Amino acid sequence: MASQGKNRLSKHKPNNSNDDDGILSRISTGVSNSPVLYSGKKVASNAACAAKRLLKSTGKAAWIAGTTFLILVVPLIIEMDREQQINELELQQASLLGGGGAVAVK
Repeated sequence: MASQGKNRLSKHKPNNSNDDDGILSRISTGVSNSPVLYSGKKVASNAACAAKRLLKSTGKAAWIAGTTFLILVVPLIIEMDREQQINELELQQASLLGGGGAVAVK
C-alpha cells in the first residue's frame, strides 16, 4: 500500500511552469518583463515621436524658405542682371559713337 501512495503522489505533481519550461524560456520571460526593457522601449518611442515632429517642422521651414526665396530673391537677381546688361549696352554704344570709355555709371 505504501508504494501505491508514493505512486499516487508522483503522478499528481503540481503543474509548475518553471519545471516544464526550459532555461531559455525562463530567461526570455524574465527579460521581457523587465522594467529596464519597458523604460527603454518608452524612451525609444519618445525619441521616434520627437524625430518625427522635428522632420515635419524642418520640412515646413524648408518649404517656407524656398518659397520666400523664389518670391523675393529671384526677381531681385533678374532685375540686377537686367540692369547690368543695360549698363554694358550703354558703355558699348558710347564707345561706338566715339564718346570714349568714360561714361558716368548710374
